[in-house]
Amino acid sequence: MADDKEKKAPQGGEDQAKPAKAKPKKDDKGKGKGGGKKAEPADKYVAYKRDKLPRLRDRYLREVKTKLTQEFSYTTPMQVPRLVKITLNMGVGKANQNAKILESAVQEMRAIAGQSPVVTQAKKDIANYKLRKGHKIGVMVTLRRERMWEFLDRFISVALPRVRDFKGVSPKGFDGRGNFTVGVREQIIFPEIDYDAIDSVKGLNVTIVTTAKTDAEGRALLAHLGMPFRQGGTQTGQGANA
Repeated sequence: MADDKEKKAPQGGEDQAKPAKAKPKKDDKGKGKGGGKKAEPADKYVAYKRDKLPRLRDRYLREVKTKLTQEFSYTTPMQVPRLVKITLNMGVGKANQNAKILESAVQEMRAIAGQSPVVTQAKKDIANYKLRKGHKIGVMVTLRRERMWEFLDRFISVALPRVRDFKGVSPKGFDGRGNFTVGVREQIIFPEIDYDAIDSVKGLNVTIVTTAKTDAEGRALLAHLGMPFRQGGTQTGQGANA
């Protein structure tokens, strides 16, 4: 009979067979969708780190170190010269007669360097200049790491080209140990200074300290970084004006 052939449906929903759960699909590497993050490629990580570096420091790591190694035949990376610090020093000898000159020098140096400067004092009495020990005679700031690289980049690419009748930086400012000092006669070459707001024109010295052992190595380092030296041999001196 037809009724005997038909199977009776099971009573109650709990006795019904439950469908099997579908297994999560695996990607090409055999991991499930919830298997975790994929490893970032090394080149993408290096590019990310370089985006965080100052432009001039990135150039030093990618190009300048290789050029210096080939030029001087260094055997280890530690022999390649590098920048240590940059010191800015602005003298204001008239601060004894007018305190506002010192205040403006502090504000201008802060704008140029991007950090607060230190007020320097006379270390001895000089009668010819009516100077006594302890008088405030200038401001100074020392730049390191990222701020050092950013300042040097602005100094080379923006400030120096604004010097009137600029023909290059004199190479006479090396001290015989790879450190270089250049004198700036007017602080108005820096774009951070408002020309209409200054009370007087002030000069400053920029000293670049490196790990180079000779002037030739120091000059090659700065030249590859973009320092526009004049044509001529390297000579030792107290400083060179831009």
